[in-house]
Amino acid sequence: MSIRKEKFKVYEMTCTSCENRVEKACKKVGGVLNAKASYSGQFAEVEYDDELCSINKIKTAIKSAGYTTESSNDYKFMGILIVVAAIVLLGINTSGFDMEAKLKNASYAVLFVVGMLTSIHCVGMCGGIMLSQSLSKESKNKFEAMEPAILYNIGRVVSYTILGGIIGALGSVFTLSITAQAGMQIFAAVFMIMMGFNMAGFSIFRKFSIKLPHAACKVKNKSGSPFIVGLLNGLMPCGPLQTMQLFALGTGSAVKGALSMFMFAIGTVPLMLTFGAISGILSKGYTKKILKFSGVLIIVLGLIMGNRGLALTGMSINPLTYISNYLASSDNTGTTENNKTSSSSSNANKAILKDGVQVLNMTASGRGYTPNVLYVQKGVPVKWVVNATQLTSCNNAIVIPSLKKQQKLKSGENIIEFTPGDKDLSFSCWMGMIRGTIKVVDDLGSVASSSSSSSDGPSEQSKPSIYGNDISKVPTDRLVKKAQVSKNNQIIKIKGTGYELEPLIVVVNKGINTKMSLDLTSFDYYDSDFSIVDANTGAIVKEFTGKKGIVDIDFTINSSGVYALLVNQDLLGVVEAVDDIKTVNLEEIRNKYIR
Repeated sequence: MSIRKEKFKVYEMTCTSCENRVEKACKKVGGVLNAKASYSGQFAEVEYDDELCSINKIKTAIKSAGYTTESSNDYKFMGILIVVAAIVLLGINTSGFDMEAKLKNASYAVLFVVGMLTSIHCVGMCGGIMLSQSLSKESKNKFEAMEPAILYNIGRVVSYTILGGIIGALGSVFTLSITAQAGMQIFAAVFMIMMGFNMAGFSIFRKFSIKLPHAACKVKNKSGSPFIVGLLNGLMPCGPLQTMQLFALGTGSAVKGALSMFMFAIGTVPLMLTFGAISGILSKGYTKKILKFSGVLIIVLGLIMGNRGLALTGMSINPLTYISNYLASSDNTGTTENNKTSSSSSNANKAILKDGVQVLNMTASGRGYTPNVLYVQKGVPVKWVVNATQLTSCNNAIVIPSLKKQQKLKSGENIIEFTPGDKDLSFSCWMGMIRGTIKVVDDLGSVASSSSSSSDGPSEQSKPSIYGNDISKVPTDRLVKKAQVSKNNQIIKIKGTGYELEPLIVVVNKGINTKMSLDLTSFDYYDSDFSIVDANTGAIVKEFTGKKGIVDIDFTINSSGVYALLVNQDLLGVVEAVDDIKTVNLEEIRNKYIR
């Protein structure tokens, strides 16, 4: 008799419970005296009698348990690509549309998919328990044969859902402040990403694992009820289950925590119910590869939750935001840290100065917050009017981390008042999914009045322009028109077609009453809010609400200069006020704005 001790590399272990399975598989081999597996180290130390046992027999036993003694990096590389793609996708269209529908619901859908993929892990870990319940008595018909499995899975779903509610409620205790809520989500996200990497086959975080006693795995058919056994299944020391519990904790809500765990549990049901039929088809090696993709999805969920948490702190890991900011800074070559007045963004939605107060207008709808990029001048009080036209469970509260302010929204107008300092203000919904920024500048007049690139309005259209593809070929008399002066009045006519106005530029004489006639019969946004604003000071010259048909307005501009014609704060036209309209050269006016 010769006693030997060998260390075997064991791959595909996804949680600490796998240690127990590897040890049991090795100990069943004749001649093996003892076995100790390490999940973090990815190895198993086996003590055996080499006269009764061999290395090949031990390796075969490990493989039969669903693991491997040889490394494979194919799925690691694919997992990395998927994670990188997920990070990039997180940066696309993070605002200006219904993030709740596109991301929140997608998260629940992903939870369901994760449940489906990890159900293969459930079959490996708990399939024997379920099978023992299903075979505990003879059945007289098909329904009776399925009844134990159905009861067992109902018990599991109920157990997971209740646990999710309890854990989510515990998370809500810590959501007394914006900072605490952000910290809870970031904490949960970090552990989800770590566990996701572990499940995907990476070893970097294996030493940081949550280990529960193996006693929960020893549930046998003592209760006589598959439903009770299913309830107890919620206490299993299972890696994917613990990961979902962390996700539920991060929701900070009993309802959302329960719903998250419910969706995950429902995803595991189909394969568990058909376990008997599918177990002979899928090899354990194949199920381990499928589980790796589940780990990648866990990483994606962690990135989503972490990004939401960072948004609540005023930060974001949105890579496209950094890229766009870099390009913007490259374009604005005159911009420096000490001179914030040089912003020349043509996509600015700036405040309108009214009675010494800056007025910001924003809409909260099913599409998100519109516009989501706003400009204000530092040191001047701001009245932020949020018109809630369609509230959802996501956009119904606005969080401004740097002001430590959280405003609950109600249908209709909501007023948020503050005085901006030197720094830009990030804001988001309370879940951190819908975001925006209030840019603070030294001089509001230096910011061009236009619409944010992510706003929902006339400025962003995919249909053809009434001016064609090359505006340089459009005759000047279509683009620029002078007002017709008659005694004490001057008359100008503008027609709206589709999402555009014709002409684009109107020239008026300062100090003379202007009668403007707008034909909005064919205009897409006829019932919008219109305003004529001084482009340099932001002062409002005229405000009115449109209607389908002809709209006549009167106003007088007393100073020469450039005035913006805004539709829902989107720049659709220019009013050029001059000292003497008789001396105006229309070609020069055209070249000033259109090249």
